[in-house]
Amino acid sequence: MTGFYYTAPEVAQLIGVSRGQAYQIVRTLNNELKEKGFITIAGKIPKKYLQEHYYGLDLSQAEEILKASCQ
Repeated sequence: MTGFYYTAPEVAQLIGVSRGQAYQIVRTLNNELKEKGFITIAGKIPKKYLQEHYYGLDLSQAEEILKASCQ
């Protein structure tokens, strides 16, 4: 996976929650970003921001997890 954002289904896969829970997490984090004055995209969250808010989430590991699930 390349790009700047994770989609909610990718978040679900990375942190081991349902899609519905992932959308709720993405919505919450996007609301935090909006309050700080950033532009957000519904259903997507910047990779770095997700990493900062979930202890133990390593971006390089996350990319490998998502790659393996696509095969």
